[in-house]
Amino acid sequence: MREKAKTIAELMAQMANENRLLILCALLDGPRTVGELGESVPNITGPALSQHLHKLKDGGLVQAEKHGQFVTYSIKDSRIQALMEVLKAQYCTQ
Repeated sequence: MREKAKTIAELMAQMANENRLLILCALLDGPRTVGELGESVPNITGPALSQHLHKLKDGGLVQAEKHGQFVTYSIKDSRIQALMEVLKAQYCTQ
């Protein structure tokens, strides 16, 4: 039980940032390029977006696929997708 709690705490720590949550909310609609994510997340610079995407990728929350010149990001795990759907329904709606 303690090990599972530790895993959940680490997951929540990776998500505990406003911009990373907005990125994950944007990815609920499907894979997006960095440019598309930049349009979806208000007031974020390109370098900051890249940094957050790297943290999400390193944490195993998103995956990246290269398509020619573009890198497309998507949510990696269906459990993260389900969790974000719940959070979006409660908090990400306008």
